[in-house]
Amino acid sequence: MSNTSLDSTIPLEIGLLTISDRCSRGESQDISGLNIRNILQSTEELANVIVIQSIVADDQVVIETTLKSWCDQLQLGLILTIGGTGFAPRDVTPEATKNVIEKEAPGMALAMLKGSLEVTPMAMLSRSACGIRGQTLIVNLPGSKKASDECLQFVLPCLHHATSLLRNDNSEIESTHDRMSCSHDFSFCTSKYSLEDSADGQVAFRARKSPYPAIPVRTAVDNILRETKILDFETLNYKDAHGRVLAIDVRAKDPLPPFPASVKDGYAVIAADGVGIRKVLGESSAGSSDCSEIKPGCCLRINTGAPVPSGANAVVQVEDTELVIASEDGVKEIEVNILKAPNVGLDIRPIGCDIQVKEKVLKAGTTVGSFELGILAAVGQTQVTVYKRPKIALMCPEDHELLPGHIRDSNTLTLTSLLQEHGFSKVITDILRDSPDEIEEKLKTIFQNVDVIITTGGVSMGDKDFLKQVLKNSFNADIHFGRVFMKPGLPTTFATVTVSNKKKLIFCLPGNPVSATVTFHLFVLPALYHMTGHVKPPIPKIKAKLGFEVPHLDPRPEYQRVILHWPEDSETPVAKSTGAQRSSRLVSMVRANAIVILPPRTESQAKLEKGTVVNALLLRKL
Repeated sequence: MSNTSLDSTIPLEIGLLTISDRCSRGESQDISGLNIRNILQSTEELANVIVIQSIVADDQVVIETTLKSWCDQLQLGLILTIGGTGFAPRDVTPEATKNVIEKEAPGMALAMLKGSLEVTPMAMLSRSACGIRGQTLIVNLPGSKKASDECLQFVLPCLHHATSLLRNDNSEIESTHDRMSCSHDFSFCTSKYSLEDSADGQVAFRARKSPYPAIPVRTAVDNILRETKILDFETLNYKDAHGRVLAIDVRAKDPLPPFPASVKDGYAVIAADGVGIRKVLGESSAGSSDCSEIKPGCCLRINTGAPVPSGANAVVQVEDTELVIASEDGVKEIEVNILKAPNVGLDIRPIGCDIQVKEKVLKAGTTVGSFELGILAAVGQTQVTVYKRPKIALMCPEDHELLPGHIRDSNTLTLTSLLQEHGFSKVITDILRDSPDEIEEKLKTIFQNVDVIITTGGVSMGDKDFLKQVLKNSFNADIHFGRVFMKPGLPTTFATVTVSNKKKLIFCLPGNPVSATVTFHLFVLPALYHMTGHVKPPIPKIKAKLGFEVPHLDPRPEYQRVILHWPEDSETPVAKSTGAQRSSRLVSMVRANAIVILPPRTESQAKLEKGTVVNALLLRKL
């Protein structure tokens, strides 16, 4: 029983416990545990609070002991167990959990069962238990990656609030209740909103107000990441893996060094020979050697990193020798004098002293960069398993480039280039015309071939904005949100469609060039990075000082384009405006390396002074 007082508020900390005989013996990778960690890391309230992750065998006593220790000694707020919930003889996780908990939480177990049964009838074979011990919530998840992922999604919306109740976190509890009861445009839940279609094409009778509440940016991002799944794995040649995320640990195929290697330039010798004159048998370099074995009274000139020949057990550096005899042309050394007696093993790196065979050199979840490629080459791992990258369709309005009186399409090229900059090269581009029938036919084809669809335009309140209507009526899409409380980007829409049992993500961005670019960075990039296994957000956030006054704040949070620079006498960068911030003015993005986030206008704050510190999102490497 926990000794923690229920009157105290303690920080939320999470533990992940994978229960698997094979994983505990090192026979299988803990793919499910890694996936659950990635999901939590992409959820704002639960990111960066995982303090322990472990694997134990399907042993009831061990499971109970671990759970009690994590509840009572570590005082974790949430424990997610993964595995051992089925019908197999050694599946004892529910029994262990029920012996540990003091109160049951049947609603969570029911939510997982109900949701899972809608996916597969095999879910009735799961016996997950959920309950409370002291101030710790314990939730049993199934062992497979797919099932554990799905079950976590079913309970994820309530986990933070549940743990706040247990920890007596009154401020968070009140905040959640306020959001739930608020009738303004800020929606707390992720329920799908109904769509009011226009009256049979009669533009005069179309809806004058959007049926979609404008939700906060953070809520929109959370909704997106909740619907976004990490893609499956693929195996690549390591030379093609730059920028990819490892799906499983990488272990050394060969030791490093693979042979006894010289630490310095000098001479490989037999330590017992001591000081004195030695006959030079040749040279050993990193690529070749003139001698395979050293005999007493002899030595071999050796370069740093070269293999030490058989018989030699020390290396004397050049500085501790002197030349005795050389060939007439000076090309070869015939005899040298060893001036300092070496000890056995002097300046020799033993086999595997840097990396042992089968040693873990890179962890799953690591992004492969230049140094990681070097390690892969060094240990002989030429094939690596990484998360796949999504196939993307970019659909924009018809380009009227050659017609007078029309606006040219800049979004297609801008967004395609941004996708390529971030490593997403599998992009299909197509035209989306302002006709419901044509939109429907085009989407039918596209949905079969891609994971993500990005559109620009067609989501606002115009009489030609049919996209939401088509998605809802023709494809039974879940419209997760249809407006976001921000400037620019108010009509941004996010939807999902299930095609052939695969969920497709649909980002409907506004048509104005700046709006499309800003919302792409805020909403699309985090989802794409999450799909490929990245844990950290793709756009770093830093603090910056405004280099200009904002005389009139907008009622909505505003995302202004700026150029950051660092004054010599300050560690905090200063933001210089790129000029007029209209959502149609694409030139405001030129030279911009960041977006500053300006708060909405309130009764107590209607403007910002020059020098005010605000949050800034980095768009480029500085």
